[in-house]
Amino acid sequence: MASTNVQQENEGENLTLSLQKENSWAQPYPLYLFQNFWCPKIHIEAIHRFQQHFQAKDNDVIVASFPKSGTIWMKALAFAISSHQSFSSFENHPLLTSNPHELVPFLEFTFGGVDHDIQNQILEPRIFGTHTPFPSLPVSIKDSNCKIIYICRNPFDNFVSAWTYFNKVRPISLPAVTKEEAFEMYCNGIVDYGPWWSHMLGFWNESVAKPNKVMFLKYEDLKDNTGFHVRKIGEFLGCPFTEEEEKNGKVESIIKLCSFEKMKDLEVNKSGVVGRGRIEKKNFFRKGEKGDWVNYFSPPMVEKLSKIVAEKLSDLGLSFKNIS
Repeated sequence: MASTNVQQENEGENLTLSLQKENSWAQPYPLYLFQNFWCPKIHIEAIHRFQQHFQAKDNDVIVASFPKSGTIWMKALAFAISSHQSFSSFENHPLLTSNPHELVPFLEFTFGGVDHDIQNQILEPRIFGTHTPFPSLPVSIKDSNCKIIYICRNPFDNFVSAWTYFNKVRPISLPAVTKEEAFEMYCNGIVDYGPWWSHMLGFWNESVAKPNKVMFLKYEDLKDNTGFHVRKIGEFLGCPFTEEEEKNGKVESIIKLCSFEKMKDLEVNKSGVVGRGRIEKKNFFRKGEKGDWVNYFSPPMVEKLSKIVAEKLSDLGLSFKNIS
């Protein structure tokens, strides 16, 4: 085990040796510009191995997202929808006893280790999450018939959610990152898996080119009409809801099971840790609201980020409601 750790450490050093480096919100860990996106060294190592060894299957489902864009909600919905034919009742559903990150693990850290045979040990259909930008996904994902569901969020709310989250999970020995410091980094795209506009556009463009391969969702639209999108996801994944299931309220049951209020109140999500970073589960649930950014943004901040959104996204057909 010790030799494996040394090998991985040397691999990380070799990968980042010539890369541009910047400070991050999660100091003292810097971000490196790897394959045109910003990433911590430990993630670069995992992504590099996952790119080399992961073999997608045609019935795989990938939940992709930029960090703090509704990932845990989308994972819960995708898991519940893709498996809805397996559960006649939701009384003993896995989401009641397991965190969505445990049921839908991140590809980078599932296949970024040394045990590459693990991918043959997972029951099908397999469902995974990823924050990796589309251009850097393994070729097998792009070339297979697997489905990708991408969720993004209004950049204003995304910034607030990310900034508050990183301050919660930072080492207690480090000072909190001020809103002003964090906002400057965000506007420059220097955040984990950023620039955020490039991340969104990669999946947006692919969804336009291959709508049967990539479904592009906005957090705000999902909040406004959850039932409509749950049905669309079922159709997209090839497991539509039957007339009988509709009559029996299965869509409404899934919406309730995966609701922010329900998940936040579950004991399994109130205590314990999850993931390679050993993050406390409770830190994944803040408010689950849209438009909360108005309580944090000054007029100059609104003006600056609005200009960036217009410059980077709007002219390409990707826009967000209720930001001005």
